[in-house]
Amino acid sequence: RASTPTAVCFCTALARAALRLPAMAPRQAKAAAKNVDLSLVTEGMKLQASSDGIFYAAEVVAVSDSKKRAKAPVKVHFLGYAAEYDEWVGADRIRSKALRPDDADAKADGKSEGKKAPKAKTGKKSERTPTEFDPYLQNRVNAQTLVQYIIESTKGDKQLAMLMNAIQHASKVVSNSIEKAGPAGLYGLAGNANATGDDVKKLDIIADDIWVECLSRSGVCGLLVSEEQEEAVVVEDEALRGPFCVAFDPLDGSSNIDCNVSVGSIFSVYRRQSPADKACTQADILRPGTEIIVAGYCMYGAATELVITYGKGVFRFALDTSIGEFLYVEHMKIPQDGGKKIYSCNEGNLHSWDQPIKDFVKDCKSSGYAARYVGSMVSDVHRTLLYGGVFVYPADKKSKKGKLRVLYEGYPMAMITEQAGGMASTGMFLGKIGRILEVVPEHIHDRCPIIMGGERDVSKVLKLYA
Repeated sequence: RASTPTAVCFCTALARAALRLPAMAPRQAKAAAKNVDLSLVTEGMKLQASSDGIFYAAEVVAVSDSKKRAKAPVKVHFLGYAAEYDEWVGADRIRSKALRPDDADAKADGKSEGKKAPKAKTGKKSERTPTEFDPYLQNRVNAQTLVQYIIESTKGDKQLAMLMNAIQHASKVVSNSIEKAGPAGLYGLAGNANATGDDVKKLDIIADDIWVECLSRSGVCGLLVSEEQEEAVVVEDEALRGPFCVAFDPLDGSSNIDCNVSVGSIFSVYRRQSPADKACTQADILRPGTEIIVAGYCMYGAATELVITYGKGVFRFALDTSIGEFLYVEHMKIPQDGGKKIYSCNEGNLHSWDQPIKDFVKDCKSSGYAARYVGSMVSDVHRTLLYGGVFVYPADKKSKKGKLRVLYEGYPMAMITEQAGGMASTGMFLGKIGRILEVVPEHIHDRCPIIMGGERDVSKVLKLYA
Protein backbone atom coordinates (compact mmCIF):
# COMPACT_ATOMS: atom_id res chain seq x y z
CA ARG A 1 0.00 0.00 0.00
CA ALA A 2 1.66 3.19 -1.17
CA SER A 3 0.89 6.78 -0.23
CA THR A 4 -0.51 9.16 -2.81
CA PRO A 5 -2.19 12.58 -2.86
CA THR A 6 -5.95 12.49 -2.47
CA ALA A 7 -6.57 13.85 -5.97
CA VAL A 8 -5.31 10.93 -8.02
CA CYS A 9 -5.29 10.75 -11.77
CA PHE A 10 -7.28 8.05 -13.54
CA CYS A 11 -4.12 6.14 -14.51
CA THR A 12 -2.83 6.12 -10.95
CA ALA A 13 -6.22 4.88 -9.80
CA LEU A 14 -6.05 2.14 -12.44
CA ALA A 15 -2.73 0.87 -11.12
CA ARG A 16 -3.87 1.08 -7.51
CA ALA A 17 -7.15 -0.73 -8.22
CA ALA A 18 -5.29 -3.50 -10.05
CA LEU A 19 -3.23 -4.05 -6.93
CA ARG A 20 -6.32 -3.65 -4.67
CA LEU A 21 -4.69 -0.72 -2.87
CA PRO A 22 -6.53 1.96 -0.84
CA ALA A 23 -6.36 5.62 -1.83
CA MET A 24 -3.83 6.53 0.86
CA ALA A 25 -2.07 4.43 3.47
CA PRO A 26 -1.55 5.55 7.05
CA ARG A 27 1.88 5.66 8.59
CA GLN A 28 3.95 2.48 8.72
CA ALA A 29 3.28 0.23 11.68
CA LYS A 30 5.77 0.04 14.52
CA ALA A 31 6.53 -3.05 16.48
CA ALA A 32 3.50 -4.87 17.85
CA ALA A 33 2.28 -3.74 21.25
CA LYS A 34 3.57 -5.82 24.11
CA ASN A 35 1.55 -7.31 26.93
CA VAL A 36 -1.74 -7.22 25.04
CA ASP A 37 -4.41 -8.83 27.22
CA LEU A 38 -6.84 -10.54 24.84
CA SER A 39 -9.23 -11.25 27.71
CA LEU A 40 -10.10 -7.55 27.63
CA VAL A 41 -11.13 -7.62 23.96
CA THR A 42 -14.90 -7.31 23.41
CA GLU A 43 -17.13 -7.05 20.35
CA GLY A 44 -17.56 -3.47 19.19
CA MET A 45 -14.25 -2.33 20.71
CA LYS A 46 -12.35 0.27 18.67
CA LEU A 47 -8.63 -0.37 18.30
CA GLN A 48 -5.87 -0.53 15.70
CA ALA A 49 -5.10 -3.66 13.69
CA SER A 50 -2.30 -4.24 11.22
CA SER A 51 -2.50 -5.52 7.67
CA ASP A 52 0.65 -6.01 5.62
CA GLY A 53 2.65 -4.27 8.35
CA ILE A 54 0.46 -1.16 8.50
CA PHE A 55 -1.90 -0.30 11.34
CA TYR A 56 -5.44 0.82 10.52
CA ALA A 57 -8.37 1.92 12.67
CA ALA A 58 -10.55 -1.13 13.19
CA GLU A 59 -13.50 -2.50 15.14
CA VAL A 60 -13.77 -5.93 16.77
CA VAL A 61 -16.63 -7.91 15.22
CA ALA A 62 -16.03 -11.30 16.87
CA VAL A 63 -13.91 -12.98 19.54
CA SER A 64 -13.39 -16.75 19.41
CA ASP A 65 -12.35 -19.10 22.21
CA SER A 66 -11.92 -22.02 19.82
CA LYS A 67 -8.59 -23.88 19.98
CA LYS A 68 -8.43 -23.68 16.20
CA ARG A 69 -8.24 -19.90 16.49
CA ALA A 70 -5.79 -19.79 19.38
CA LYS A 71 -3.22 -17.86 17.34
CA ALA A 72 -5.75 -15.45 15.82
CA PRO A 73 -8.84 -15.29 18.04
CA VAL A 74 -10.02 -11.77 17.19
CA LYS A 75 -11.92 -10.88 14.02
CA VAL A 76 -11.61 -7.20 13.07
CA HIS A 77 -13.34 -4.98 10.54
CA PHE A 78 -11.09 -2.31 9.01
CA LEU A 79 -13.07 0.94 9.11
CA GLY A 80 -13.77 2.32 5.66
CA TYR A 81 -13.38 -1.07 3.91
CA ALA A 82 -15.85 -3.68 2.74
CA ALA A 83 -16.60 -6.66 4.98
CA GLU A 84 -14.67 -8.93 2.62
CA TYR A 85 -11.45 -7.44 4.04
CA ASP A 86 -12.27 -8.49 7.63
CA GLU A 87 -9.48 -10.58 9.16
CA TRP A 88 -8.80 -12.86 12.11
CA VAL A 89 -5.78 -11.51 13.98
CA GLY A 90 -3.70 -12.32 17.04
CA ALA A 91 -2.18 -10.22 19.81
CA ASP A 92 0.79 -9.34 17.61
CA ARG A 93 -1.47 -7.50 15.15
CA ILE A 94 -3.63 -5.36 17.46
CA ARG A 95 -2.91 -2.51 19.82
CA SER A 96 -4.81 -0.27 22.19
CA LYS A 97 -4.05 1.30 25.53
CA ALA A 98 -7.16 -0.40 26.87
CA LEU A 99 -5.49 -3.78 26.27
CA ARG A 100 -2.28 -3.03 28.23
CA PRO A 101 -3.11 -3.57 31.89
CA ASP A 102 0.58 -3.59 32.85
CA ASP A 103 0.75 0.14 32.11
CA ALA A 104 -2.23 0.79 34.35
CA ASP A 105 -0.68 -1.28 37.16
CA ALA A 106 2.59 0.61 36.85
CA LYS A 107 0.79 3.93 37.16
CA ALA A 108 -1.14 2.69 40.19
CA ASP A 109 2.08 1.53 41.87
CA GLY A 110 3.68 4.89 41.23
CA LYS A 111 0.77 6.69 42.86
CA SER A 112 0.76 4.40 45.90
CA GLU A 113 4.43 5.22 46.54
CA GLY A 114 3.84 8.91 46.07
CA LYS A 115 5.95 8.87 42.92
CA LYS A 116 5.19 8.95 39.25
CA ALA A 117 5.84 5.81 37.31
CA PRO A 118 9.04 6.22 35.27
CA LYS A 119 8.62 6.62 31.54
CA ALA A 120 10.56 4.38 29.24
CA LYS A 121 13.23 6.28 27.33
CA THR A 122 13.06 4.72 23.91
CA GLY A 123 14.00 7.79 21.93
CA LYS A 124 10.80 7.33 19.88
CA LYS A 125 7.41 8.97 20.01
CA SER A 126 4.69 7.02 21.81
CA GLU A 127 2.34 5.05 19.63
CA ARG A 128 -0.96 6.74 18.80
CA THR A 129 -4.15 5.02 19.92
CA PRO A 130 -7.46 5.18 18.04
CA THR A 131 -9.82 8.09 18.65
CA GLU A 132 -13.48 8.73 17.85
CA PHE A 133 -12.37 10.73 14.79
CA ASP A 134 -10.52 7.82 13.16
CA PRO A 135 -13.53 6.38 11.26
CA TYR A 136 -14.09 9.78 9.62
CA LEU A 137 -10.44 10.38 8.75
CA GLN A 138 -9.68 6.80 7.73
CA ASN A 139 -12.73 6.63 5.48
CA ARG A 140 -11.85 9.83 3.66
CA VAL A 141 -8.27 8.88 2.86
CA ASN A 142 -8.43 5.08 2.76
CA ALA A 143 -11.91 4.19 1.49
CA GLN A 144 -12.17 2.75 -1.98
CA THR A 145 -13.16 5.41 -4.50
CA LEU A 146 -15.77 4.83 -7.18
CA VAL A 147 -13.05 5.16 -9.85
CA GLN A 148 -11.13 2.30 -8.25
CA TYR A 149 -14.30 0.23 -7.93
CA ILE A 150 -15.21 0.82 -11.57
CA ILE A 151 -11.79 -0.24 -12.84
CA GLU A 152 -11.75 -3.32 -10.63
CA SER A 153 -15.36 -4.38 -11.28
CA THR A 154 -15.28 -3.93 -15.07
CA LYS A 155 -12.43 -6.49 -15.24
CA GLY A 156 -10.50 -5.00 -18.12
CA ASP A 157 -13.52 -3.86 -20.15
CA LYS A 158 -12.29 -0.35 -20.95
CA GLN A 159 -15.50 0.67 -22.71
CA LEU A 160 -17.66 -0.30 -19.73
CA ALA A 161 -15.26 1.56 -17.44
CA MET A 162 -15.60 4.66 -19.63
CA LEU A 163 -19.40 4.37 -19.53
CA MET A 164 -19.51 4.11 -15.74
CA ASN A 165 -17.13 7.04 -15.44
CA ALA A 166 -19.46 9.09 -17.67
CA ILE A 167 -22.42 8.13 -15.46
CA GLN A 168 -20.66 9.18 -12.26
CA HIS A 169 -19.64 12.45 -13.93
CA ALA A 170 -23.24 13.15 -15.00
CA SER A 171 -24.39 12.44 -11.44
CA LYS A 172 -21.90 14.92 -9.99
CA VAL A 173 -22.89 17.68 -12.42
CA VAL A 174 -26.62 17.15 -11.77
CA SER A 175 -25.98 17.19 -8.02
CA ASN A 176 -24.16 20.50 -8.35
CA SER A 177 -26.96 21.96 -10.48
CA ILE A 178 -29.59 21.00 -7.89
CA GLU A 179 -27.48 22.47 -5.10
CA LYS A 180 -27.32 25.82 -6.90
CA ALA A 181 -30.88 25.79 -8.29
CA GLY A 182 -32.35 28.21 -5.75
CA PRO A 183 -29.83 31.04 -6.09
CA ALA A 184 -29.72 30.51 -9.86
CA GLY A 185 -33.51 30.80 -10.24
CA LEU A 186 -33.92 27.29 -11.61
CA TYR A 187 -36.98 26.25 -9.61
CA GLY A 188 -40.39 26.06 -11.29
CA LEU A 189 -41.96 24.71 -14.47
CA ALA A 190 -40.41 24.95 -17.90
CA GLY A 191 -43.84 25.35 -19.50
CA ASN A 192 -44.15 22.08 -21.41
CA ALA A 193 -44.75 18.35 -20.90
CA ASN A 194 -42.39 15.42 -21.45
CA ALA A 195 -42.80 12.26 -23.53
CA THR A 196 -44.95 10.61 -20.87
CA GLY A 197 -47.25 13.58 -20.25
CA ASP A 198 -45.69 14.88 -17.03
CA ASP A 199 -45.15 18.59 -16.46
CA VAL A 200 -41.51 19.46 -17.05
CA LYS A 201 -39.47 21.43 -14.52
CA LYS A 202 -36.50 23.60 -15.48
CA LEU A 203 -34.19 21.17 -13.71
CA ASP A 204 -35.69 18.27 -15.72
CA ILE A 205 -34.39 19.89 -18.90
CA ILE A 206 -31.00 20.69 -17.36
CA ALA A 207 -30.55 17.17 -15.98
CA ASP A 208 -31.59 15.65 -19.31
CA ASP A 209 -29.05 17.79 -21.21
CA ILE A 210 -26.33 16.78 -18.76
CA TRP A 211 -27.00 13.04 -19.05
CA VAL A 212 -27.36 13.10 -22.85
CA GLU A 213 -24.17 15.12 -23.32
CA CYS A 214 -22.08 13.05 -20.87
CA LEU A 215 -23.20 9.73 -22.36
CA SER A 216 -23.20 10.65 -26.05
CA ARG A 217 -19.70 12.17 -25.78
CA SER A 218 -18.29 9.19 -23.86
CA GLY A 219 -17.64 7.37 -27.15
CA VAL A 220 -19.16 4.10 -25.88
CA CYS A 221 -22.93 4.62 -26.31
CA GLY A 222 -24.97 3.81 -29.38
CA LEU A 223 -28.50 4.60 -28.20
CA LEU A 224 -30.00 6.62 -25.36
CA VAL A 225 -33.57 6.59 -24.02
CA SER A 226 -34.57 9.46 -21.73
CA GLU A 227 -37.88 10.03 -19.97
CA GLU A 228 -37.73 13.62 -21.17
CA GLN A 229 -37.47 12.80 -24.89
CA GLU A 230 -40.20 11.20 -26.95
CA GLU A 231 -37.79 9.47 -29.34
CA ALA A 232 -34.61 7.55 -28.62
CA VAL A 233 -31.34 9.40 -29.19
CA VAL A 234 -29.30 7.46 -31.75
CA VAL A 235 -25.57 8.17 -31.94
CA GLU A 236 -24.89 8.31 -35.68
CA ASP A 237 -21.24 9.38 -35.62
CA GLU A 238 -19.07 6.27 -35.97
CA ALA A 239 -16.26 7.94 -34.03
CA LEU A 240 -18.53 8.38 -31.00
CA ARG A 241 -20.70 5.27 -31.38
CA GLY A 242 -20.20 2.42 -28.91
CA PRO A 243 -21.69 -0.91 -27.80
CA PHE A 244 -24.01 0.27 -25.01
CA CYS A 245 -27.65 1.31 -24.92
CA VAL A 246 -28.65 3.32 -21.85
CA ALA A 247 -32.15 4.12 -20.60
CA PHE A 248 -32.42 6.76 -17.88
CA ASP A 249 -34.71 9.04 -15.95
CA PRO A 250 -32.48 12.09 -15.52
CA LEU A 251 -34.45 13.51 -12.58
CA ASP A 252 -36.93 11.16 -10.93
CA GLY A 253 -39.33 12.82 -8.48
CA SER A 254 -38.78 16.28 -9.90
CA SER A 255 -42.27 17.34 -8.84
CA ASN A 256 -40.70 17.56 -5.35
CA ILE A 257 -37.66 19.58 -6.37
CA ASP A 258 -39.09 23.01 -5.52
CA CYS A 259 -39.72 22.00 -1.90
CA ASN A 260 -36.21 20.54 -1.48
CA VAL A 261 -37.27 16.89 -1.18
CA SER A 262 -34.82 14.19 -2.26
CA VAL A 263 -34.85 13.33 -5.96
CA GLY A 264 -32.62 11.15 -8.12
CA SER A 265 -31.44 9.77 -11.46
CA ILE A 266 -32.09 6.14 -12.46
CA PHE A 267 -30.40 4.18 -15.26
CA SER A 268 -30.15 0.76 -16.89
CA VAL A 269 -27.58 -0.44 -19.42
CA TYR A 270 -27.82 -2.99 -22.24
CA ARG A 271 -25.15 -4.24 -24.60
CA ARG A 272 -26.31 -3.80 -28.19
CA GLN A 273 -27.10 -6.83 -30.35
CA SER A 274 -27.20 -5.19 -33.79
CA PRO A 275 -24.06 -5.09 -36.04
CA ALA A 276 -21.42 -2.70 -34.71
CA ASP A 277 -20.88 -1.09 -38.14
CA LYS A 278 -24.45 0.23 -38.19
CA ALA A 279 -26.43 2.62 -36.02
CA CYS A 280 -28.39 1.13 -33.12
CA THR A 281 -32.13 0.59 -33.35
CA GLN A 282 -34.83 0.53 -30.67
CA ALA A 283 -34.77 -3.27 -30.87
CA ASP A 284 -31.39 -3.09 -29.11
CA ILE A 285 -33.08 -1.81 -25.95
CA LEU A 286 -36.64 -3.20 -26.12
CA ARG A 287 -35.59 -6.37 -24.32
CA PRO A 288 -36.42 -7.98 -20.97
CA GLY A 289 -34.73 -6.63 -17.86
CA THR A 290 -32.99 -9.96 -17.38
CA GLU A 291 -30.57 -8.86 -20.12
CA ILE A 292 -29.47 -5.66 -18.36
CA ILE A 293 -25.73 -5.66 -17.56
CA VAL A 294 -25.63 -2.66 -15.18
CA ALA A 295 -28.30 -0.78 -13.25
CA GLY A 296 -28.19 1.95 -10.65
CA TYR A 297 -29.46 5.21 -9.31
CA CYS A 298 -28.05 8.41 -7.85
CA MET A 299 -29.99 10.06 -5.03
CA TYR A 300 -29.66 13.79 -4.43
CA GLY A 301 -30.67 14.54 -0.85
CA ALA A 302 -28.92 15.42 2.39
CA ALA A 303 -26.02 13.63 0.70
CA THR A 304 -25.48 12.54 -2.90
CA GLU A 305 -25.31 8.74 -3.08
CA LEU A 306 -24.72 6.45 -6.05
CA VAL A 307 -25.94 2.84 -5.90
CA ILE A 308 -24.73 0.33 -8.52
CA THR A 309 -25.20 -3.32 -9.40
CA TYR A 310 -23.58 -5.41 -12.12
CA GLY A 311 -25.81 -8.35 -11.22
CA LYS A 312 -23.57 -9.52 -8.37
CA GLY A 313 -24.52 -7.54 -5.28
CA VAL A 314 -25.45 -3.90 -4.70
CA PHE A 315 -22.82 -1.33 -3.75
CA ARG A 316 -23.37 2.09 -2.21
CA PHE A 317 -21.13 5.15 -2.60
CA ALA A 318 -21.44 8.65 -1.13
CA LEU A 319 -20.08 11.84 -2.70
CA ASP A 320 -17.48 13.70 -0.65
CA THR A 321 -17.94 17.14 -2.20
CA SER A 322 -14.74 18.53 -0.68
CA ILE A 323 -12.60 16.16 -2.77
CA GLY A 324 -15.09 15.49 -5.59
CA GLU A 325 -15.02 11.71 -5.16
CA PHE A 326 -17.65 9.06 -4.54
CA LEU A 327 -16.39 6.91 -1.64
CA TYR A 328 -17.46 3.37 -0.83
CA VAL A 329 -20.05 3.09 1.96
CA GLU A 330 -21.34 -0.47 2.06
CA HIS A 331 -22.56 -3.61 0.36
CA MET A 332 -26.33 -3.12 0.54
CA LYS A 333 -28.64 -5.88 1.71
CA ILE A 334 -32.33 -5.78 2.62
CA PRO A 335 -32.70 -7.05 6.22
CA GLN A 336 -33.20 -10.83 6.05
CA ASP A 337 -36.14 -10.77 8.45
CA GLY A 338 -37.91 -8.15 6.33
CA GLY A 339 -36.70 -5.25 8.46
CA LYS A 340 -38.97 -2.53 9.72
CA LYS A 341 -42.69 -2.84 9.12
CA ILE A 342 -43.12 -0.06 6.58
CA TYR A 343 -45.47 0.16 3.61
CA SER A 344 -44.96 2.87 1.01
CA CYS A 345 -47.64 3.84 -1.48
CA ASN A 346 -49.78 6.78 -2.60
CA GLU A 347 -52.99 6.06 -0.69
CA GLY A 348 -54.71 8.90 -2.52
CA ASN A 349 -55.28 6.35 -5.32
CA LEU A 350 -56.58 3.61 -3.01
CA HIS A 351 -60.14 3.77 -4.34
CA SER A 352 -59.00 2.83 -7.87
CA TRP A 353 -56.71 -0.11 -6.99
CA ASP A 354 -57.66 -3.75 -7.31
CA GLN A 355 -58.99 -5.53 -4.23
CA PRO A 356 -55.83 -7.48 -3.20
CA ILE A 357 -53.84 -4.22 -2.92
CA LYS A 358 -56.63 -2.60 -0.92
CA ASP A 359 -56.71 -5.62 1.40
CA PHE A 360 -52.94 -5.49 1.89
CA VAL A 361 -53.00 -1.80 2.84
CA LYS A 362 -55.90 -2.44 5.23
CA ASP A 363 -53.94 -5.31 6.84
CA CYS A 364 -50.86 -3.09 7.21
CA LYS A 365 -52.86 -0.48 9.07
CA SER A 366 -54.29 -3.03 11.48
CA SER A 367 -51.00 -4.88 12.13
CA GLY A 368 -48.71 -2.10 13.28
CA TYR A 369 -47.11 -1.07 9.97
CA ALA A 370 -45.96 2.53 9.50
CA ALA A 371 -46.80 4.46 6.33
CA ARG A 372 -43.89 6.23 4.63
CA TYR A 373 -44.26 7.82 1.20
CA VAL A 374 -41.99 10.51 -0.25
CA GLY A 375 -43.27 10.58 -3.82
CA SER A 376 -39.79 10.16 -5.35
CA MET A 377 -39.24 6.54 -6.36
CA VAL A 378 -35.51 6.81 -5.70
CA SER A 379 -36.08 7.99 -2.14
CA ASP A 380 -38.80 5.44 -1.33
CA VAL A 381 -36.87 2.48 -2.76
CA HIS A 382 -33.60 3.62 -1.16
CA ARG A 383 -35.28 3.64 2.26
CA THR A 384 -36.86 0.24 1.56
CA LEU A 385 -33.48 -1.27 0.69
CA LEU A 386 -31.89 0.05 3.89
CA TYR A 387 -34.73 -0.36 6.40
CA GLY A 388 -36.95 -3.05 4.88
CA GLY A 389 -40.67 -3.03 4.13
CA VAL A 390 -42.36 -2.73 0.74
CA PHE A 391 -42.86 -0.12 -1.98
CA VAL A 392 -46.07 -0.38 -4.00
CA TYR A 393 -47.12 1.51 -7.13
CA PRO A 394 -49.88 -0.64 -8.66
CA ALA A 395 -52.01 -0.24 -11.74
CA ASP A 396 -55.35 1.52 -11.26
CA LYS A 397 -58.54 2.23 -13.16
CA LYS A 398 -57.01 5.24 -14.92
CA SER A 399 -53.58 3.77 -15.61
CA LYS A 400 -54.14 0.13 -16.53
CA LYS A 401 -50.39 -0.50 -16.69
CA GLY A 402 -49.46 1.68 -13.75
CA LYS A 403 -47.52 4.94 -14.03
CA LEU A 404 -43.89 3.94 -13.64
CA ARG A 405 -41.88 3.32 -16.80
CA VAL A 406 -40.35 -0.10 -17.44
CA LEU A 407 -36.97 0.68 -19.01
CA TYR A 408 -35.68 3.42 -16.72
CA GLU A 409 -37.69 2.97 -13.51
CA GLY A 410 -39.09 -0.55 -13.19
CA TYR A 411 -36.16 -2.56 -14.56
CA PRO A 412 -33.23 -0.88 -12.79
CA MET A 413 -34.98 -0.70 -9.41
CA ALA A 414 -36.16 -4.31 -9.74
CA MET A 415 -32.65 -5.51 -10.55
CA ILE A 416 -31.21 -3.61 -7.58
CA THR A 417 -33.93 -4.90 -5.24
CA GLU A 418 -33.41 -8.53 -6.26
CA GLN A 419 -29.63 -8.24 -6.00
CA ALA A 420 -30.07 -6.80 -2.50
CA GLY A 421 -31.99 -9.94 -1.49
CA GLY A 422 -35.54 -8.70 -2.09
CA MET A 423 -38.37 -9.34 -4.54
CA ALA A 424 -39.76 -7.22 -7.38
CA SER A 425 -43.12 -8.22 -8.86
CA THR A 426 -45.79 -6.70 -11.09
CA GLY A 427 -48.60 -8.29 -9.09
CA MET A 428 -51.46 -9.36 -11.36
CA PHE A 429 -50.50 -7.88 -14.73
CA LEU A 430 -51.67 -8.90 -18.20
CA GLY A 431 -53.40 -11.93 -16.73
CA LYS A 432 -50.51 -13.30 -14.67
CA ILE A 433 -48.22 -12.61 -11.71
CA GLY A 434 -44.59 -12.20 -12.72
CA ARG A 435 -41.22 -10.59 -12.12
CA ILE A 436 -40.77 -7.01 -13.27
CA LEU A 437 -37.52 -8.02 -14.99
CA GLU A 438 -39.42 -10.47 -17.21
CA VAL A 439 -41.82 -7.88 -18.62
CA VAL A 440 -41.24 -7.27 -22.35
CA PRO A 441 -41.70 -3.55 -23.19
CA GLU A 442 -43.72 -2.72 -26.29
CA HIS A 443 -42.22 0.76 -26.71
CA ILE A 444 -39.48 2.80 -25.02
CA HIS A 445 -41.85 4.57 -22.60
CA ASP A 446 -43.94 1.51 -21.71
CA ARG A 447 -45.15 1.11 -18.12
CA CYS A 448 -45.79 -1.63 -15.57
CA PRO A 449 -47.14 -1.98 -11.99
CA ILE A 450 -44.56 -2.24 -9.22
CA ILE A 451 -44.45 -4.17 -5.93
CA MET A 452 -40.91 -4.38 -4.55
CA GLY A 453 -39.13 -4.78 -1.23
CA GLY A 454 -38.38 -7.53 1.28
CA GLU A 455 -39.63 -11.05 0.64
CA ARG A 456 -41.74 -10.98 3.82
CA ASP A 457 -43.99 -8.19 2.59
CA VAL A 458 -43.99 -8.76 -1.18
CA SER A 459 -45.04 -12.39 -0.59
CA LYS A 460 -47.95 -11.17 1.54
CA VAL A 461 -49.21 -9.06 -1.34
CA LEU A 462 -48.86 -11.83 -3.92
CA LYS A 463 -50.67 -14.38 -1.72
CA LEU A 464 -53.73 -12.12 -1.77
CA TYR A 465 -53.99 -12.70 -5.54
CA ALA A 466 -54.27 -16.49 -5.08
